[in-house]
Amino acid sequence: MASKTAQNKQTEAPQKRKPSKREKRQKVVVYLMIVTMLLTSLLAGAGMFL
Repeated sequence: MASKTAQNKQTEAPQKRKPSKREKRQKVVVYLMIVTMLLTSLLAGAGMFL
């Protein structure tokens, strides 16, 4: 039983840590790229009809 609780504590520890500045920046860049691609697709579609 003790070994199972020790394993659970080890698996939970990485999830609770705070994301670094680099990870935050990467996340922001990925979201920015996705939003840009969506806007580009919408504008390209609107350009066909206008």
